[in-house]
Amino acid sequence: MHFAGHGAIGGGASHRRPQKGESRDSETAIALNGGLFLSAVVGIPVSIILIFLAPWIFTLLSTDPLVREIGTPYLQARMAGMTFNGMNFAFRGYWNGISRPRIYMRTIIAIHIAQITFSWVFIFGNLGAPELGALGAGIGTTLSIVFGSALYAIQAWDLARGNGFLERLPRRETLKSILSISLPASVQQLFFAGAFTVLFAIIGRIGTAELAAANVLLNISQTAFLPGLGLGIAAASLVGQALGRGDPADAKAWGWQVMRVGLVVMTIIGLPMVLFPTPILGIFLRDAAVVGIAKLPLQLAGSTIMVEAVGIIILNALQGAGATKTVAKFSVGLQWLVMLPIAYVIDSVLGFGLLGVWAWFIFSRFLTAGTFAAIWNSGKWQTIKV
Repeated sequence: MHFAGHGAIGGGASHRRPQKGESRDSETAIALNGGLFLSAVVGIPVSIILIFLAPWIFTLLSTDPLVREIGTPYLQARMAGMTFNGMNFAFRGYWNGISRPRIYMRTIIAIHIAQITFSWVFIFGNLGAPELGALGAGIGTTLSIVFGSALYAIQAWDLARGNGFLERLPRRETLKSILSISLPASVQQLFFAGAFTVLFAIIGRIGTAELAAANVLLNISQTAFLPGLGLGIAAASLVGQALGRGDPADAKAWGWQVMRVGLVVMTIIGLPMVLFPTPILGIFLRDAAVVGIAKLPLQLAGSTIMVEAVGIIILNALQGAGATKTVAKFSVGLQWLVMLPIAYVIDSVLGFGLLGVWAWFIFSRFLTAGTFAAIWNSGKWQTIKV
């Protein structure tokens, strides 16, 4: 799903280093063209396949016929936007790779405002639109992604035409370079998405209410993580630039510095989740019983989100250094060999319910953060050639 997105990170961050050193400013957007091309070539057929597979995918998530009936159209609507999602990652990698992260930040904010607006229209049938419920949520999200792609394209047409935007595709060697960096990260993201599918299947065994609560918890956490993700992207750009200057010590220092900023920022963001869980959950849930189920897991997530942010920031910093294979290996291993098996035991054998599974899920993110921090501290990534 995120194949072309990480192609863009490779093209916009890691791949930018040699281009900048060679002072080929007129060609900095050529790698972006490659990312957009890969988004279309990979995203269109994969999205079509997944749209047809959506009913089967939901049989893995829940045995409840009502959940399948409601969830399948939602998933199909989301899959329809996959190609545009990849393009957005491509643009993100480009803007951050050329040290213009403000363009990314203002666009991602606009995307989220659009998502809220479109969802309000189509979920509840406002402004004359039909009331579509869960399907409306999927349509609203996909429309916001398409809207974001249009915004990115307009800004690139205005600001990047002089850098080769839409002039031509990269040379075959450049495409191979993008693929060599993006493919491991793409595999990591594929297994990451698969891990969440399995995790939600495990939670679905507990009950429909718990599955609904977990979905809301994930959405809130993803939204809260946006500043951490932004800092991670900034870290990737700063690390890439420092390595491009031939200063690995500065690159390492930037990773730690951004991480410290992230700890402070994410602590502040997590406080409302700890102090006001019921009002926050009430925005998304109308069933008091489901709110009660989600309350403690949300407080737990809010109280630990700053440590999870360390993993996100260092992960992006490692990818900015070109260590995508290392990130993929440890990320996939920890998810599939540690997190998921123990989550299954916590649910099916010990019977600890959603709170137990979610607490373990958060703790597994601590393990991931600690692993990436140790890799960063080792400095072995400083010798990677991209």
